Amino acid sequence: MFQSFFFYLFMIVSVFNTIHFGMYVVGANIYDIMKFRTKEKLQKKPRGIRPLVTILIPAHNEEASIVRTLESLKKNSYRKSEIIVIDDASTDATKKLVREYIVANPTRNIRLMYKQKNVGKASALNHALRHGVNGSLVMTLDADSTLDKKSVANAVRYFDDPTIVGVAANVRVTEASSILGLLQKFEFMIGYRTKKFFTVSNSEFIIGGVASTYRMSTLKSVGFYDHDIITEDIALSIKIVATGNKKNKVVYGYDVVAKTEGVQTFKDLLKQRYRWKMGNLQSIIKHRHLFANRDGKYSKMLTMYRIPMAFIGEILLLFEPIVIGYVIYVCIVLGSLSLLVGSYITITLYLVWNIMPDEHMSFMDKIRMCAYAPIMYFIMYLMNVVQVVAVVRCLWNYKKVLRTTATSSTWQSPTRITATTSTL
Repeated sequence: MFQSFFFYLFMIVSVFNTIHFGMYVVGANIYDIMKFRTKEKLQKKPRGIRPLVTILIPAHNEEASIVRTLESLKKNSYRKSEIIVIDDASTDATKKLVREYIVANPTRNIRLMYKQKNVGKASALNHALRHGVNGSLVMTLDADSTLDKKSVANAVRYFDDPTIVGVAANVRVTEASSILGLLQKFEFMIGYRTKKFFTVSNSEFIIGGVASTYRMSTLKSVGFYDHDIITEDIALSIKIVATGNKKNKVVYGYDVVAKTEGVQTFKDLLKQRYRWKMGNLQSIIKHRHLFANRDGKYSKMLTMYRIPMAFIGEILLLFEPIVIGYVIYVCIVLGSLSLLVGSYITITLYLVWNIMPDEHMSFMDKIRMCAYAPIMYFIMYLMNVVQVVAVVRCLWNYKKVLRTTATSSTWQSPTRITATTSTL
């Protein structure tokens, strides 16, 4: 009986993962073809109205990285922009460094706003949105992130389509020599490539906080950021999608490139992924009316596939340790490693398939990443452990998931790398 249960569980998880891998690969390739054709048309098309873009940088104790972030914006090729740094009760030299930078760069349109109490990222952003923003487009940027010089201009291009109200950036992890850094680099690269499929199928509902861009009118219409969900960026994007994603689309911008620091310790990784998992579940449950919703203002791929799978995927994640244990058991009993070898080859080829079409890596970087691919099958189990722990912690703190118990709105910045000049 138990063997039958494990066998069917193995089959369900395997089929689920295989279908998703196939959809991600096909969807990403379709996106690449569509963008190649669109790029040719845009090169021939005269540039339209150039709207003012406000770039918001919320910061709390970011003295190690804030100047580096501002320096990357100094190279921004889209000049019709303003920058607002919102310091949220920093106790280090963040405010001092920003003030000095403003004095040293008087030709740049940079302002500093600050809160005396640690009110959290959502409240800090809302303060600036209500009292400081002049742009019709708003981009948010974390204080440990850097932008490619063409990213703002590229983001603006997407809004030539009046149905697009939000654009997710192509976020990369900065170079790191540790196993943890390499793991996050691969994870981000694969995760953001899947957004190509979600864009093609109009089922995207998650836009992260790094270099995300929105119409200011849309932000006003939904009441800006929420305070009852721990991840303010996910909460905002799904709230916008909930107004109807056929007329209010959020899409992925492959050419809106940003780099961000990965977390530096395993402890910080556990904290980060628990926070992300908690915020994701809180958002889905808050907007559970989207689940299998047949209202014509939503795409079927959003309500019939993406939202249900986002929840079911978390449930299946809990069974992964059992499935892995079953595979090892079968291999021992049969005296054959065929299942493990098959999984190893499949995942390795999938990683290579994600690396080679990448638009922003040199050929030599692709070769280097492909050389890492064979060992990543084993290293990625570390991330699986982190994800399972995050789900278990969410189940343990189910009252926070259901928002019957409030989650803290204050924030603490993780350990940062010592300030360096970042290149993109």
